[in-house]
Parts: sequence; C-alpha cells; structure tokens
Amino acid sequence: MTDLEKSVTSALDIAAMRVEYGVDAGDNHPGRETDLDESWLADGWEPLLRTWIEEATHAGLVDPNAMVLATVELTPSGPKPATRTVLCKGLSPEGVTFYTNFESLKGLALTATPYASATLVWPALSRQVTVRGPVHRVSPEVTEVYWRSRPRGSRLGAWASEQSRVIGSRAELDRRMAETTERFTGVDDIPVPPFWGGFQIRPETVEFWQGRRSRMHNRIRVTLEPGATDVAAMKVERLQP
Repeated sequence: MTDLEKSVTSALDIAAMRVEYGVDAGDNHPGRETDLDESWLADGWEPLLRTWIEEATHAGLVDPNAMVLATVELTPSGPKPATRTVLCKGLSPEGVTFYTNFESLKGLALTATPYASATLVWPALSRQVTVRGPVHRVSPEVTEVYWRSRPRGSRLGAWASEQSRVIGSRAELDRRMAETTERFTGVDDIPVPPFWGGFQIRPETVEFWQGRRSRMHNRIRVTLEPGATDVAAMKVERLQP
C-alpha cells in the first residue's frame, strides 16, 4: 500500500458516515407527502411500487428498476444466502419478474429452493421496497414476448455466456461472443435459448420503507394470503424502524 493509499484509508471513517433522511414535502417526492401512510396502499402494493419506480425514473436515477435479489444456495456445508443485482422486467398484481440463465448460480439456487427476496433501493429518494415470496418460472410465451424486446447484442450475449461458469480470460469470453455472432449471422429472429427465461416472485410480504429524521423511519408491511392478489386479502401493518 502506498503512502497516499494509507493516507486516504486512515482518513476514511466508515463508522462516521451517515445521512440525515427525511426532507420537506415536495423536495424529492413529487406529488407525495414526506410521511408514508397506510392509505397509499388502498389500491394494493403493486400500484404504489409502480409509482415509486416511475418517480425514481422521473428523478433521473440510474437503473430505477434495479433490485438486489437474495437466494439460498445449497452447498456441501449447508444452505447459504447469496445476493446479486438484477433488473425488474415485469410488474403485476401477481408478482415481480426478472430474467436469467436457468443454469446460472441464481437459476440453480431458485430451482433447488424456489423462494427469494428482492429489494429495490433509491437512496436519493430515501426509499426502498422489499418483496419476499415463492418463485416460479414464467411461461415460455411470456419469456418470448420479453425476449423480442431485447437488443440483438443482449440476445447474442445470452447465447454466448455460460453464466456463472469459470472462464480463463477476457479474450476467451470475447472469442465466444465472436463465434456466437458468426453463428447467427443472417438470422434476424434469434431464438430464445432453452436454458434462459423468466422467474416471478409471488409476494407473501411487501415492505415499503421511507427514511425519516433521527432514524425514525416509516416502515409499512403488506402481508398477502398465498396466491391472493385481491386488495381485501392483504393485511397492512406499520413496523417500528
């Protein structure tokens, strides 16, 4: 470590890092009061989550549909949690949908233990939402519709990459992409790989979090009956921060 690196490291006090959450109404929450209220969920969890994603988009945040996905991996020493960031590519009263390689680490984990938690975080708006519940694969028809919306390069990448597998070098990965590009030269309608598709989390709980001053945050949890999408079938509770 250089003297400069040591200087930066010693000057960085991670424990002292903190942000005072909570802003006056209208500062960063267009059309919303600062306090998250149970009445905002009168129409269900999905409309509010959709509104928050839209407001994050209008605020100019990068990847407002990004979410940290947590799964359980079964290892020789026992089950272990694993997290990574994916993009929410579908939102409906039935659940939250994302797409991946079924043979990736997360794909294998979800096949073995079909349950997940996903958190969308927007620090600039002092908001986050966590969705937890069982997971199932979406139909091939749904996957096909989304696949057709992907850029050609993303389709080629899905075919070229054995996601999560070890590879010797960047050059080898680039070679695989070049070979895949050559393979599909002249093919306008690149098909969906048989090992690729969508997963949907069907929420058992959805928790909305909004930062407030003095760490007295707003937390409201929605609990849904298994398989229910009707607003009357959900329970709304306020949690202590």
